[in-house]
Amino acid sequence: MITGVLSLAALAWAQEPAPTAPAQQSTPASTVQKNESASTGKKKGLPAYVIIGTVFNEKALAYPNARVQIRRENEKKYRWETYTNSRGEFAVRVPEGQEYEVVVKEKHYKEASLKLAANVGGLQERLSIRLEAANREMRGEQK
Repeated sequence: MITGVLSLAALAWAQEPAPTAPAQQSTPASTVQKNESASTGKKKGLPAYVIIGTVFNEKALAYPNARVQIRRENEKKYRWETYTNSRGEFAVRVPEGQEYEVVVKEKHYKEASLKLAANVGGLQERLSIRLEAANREMRGEQK
């Protein structure tokens, strides 16, 4: 009889769910990233300077899907590229303390280019870029 009770107790114990690990608290990604960078000795964070802008067409209407490229002033290769949203706006994070060239290239418009300095201590630069229509002769059209 004792063996029957013990076997029933063992059977009941075997059917209980396994104890779960204590719930882990979720930490924000920024905290995890800071902890990882502290362990490697290298600081890997988002660049602190933001270039924000709006692209307009020749009629002063917001221009969506315009190609925006950004490079350091003395470089040939573009390091950052984005497209404007439905309201003609864009935003790109770049390292501070350098000079940059922002170029907007769009079909049937002249290339627009602006230079700016991402000063240390500054947070952002807000640009308004107005595209000019390319000449019809340049596009090969007749009047």
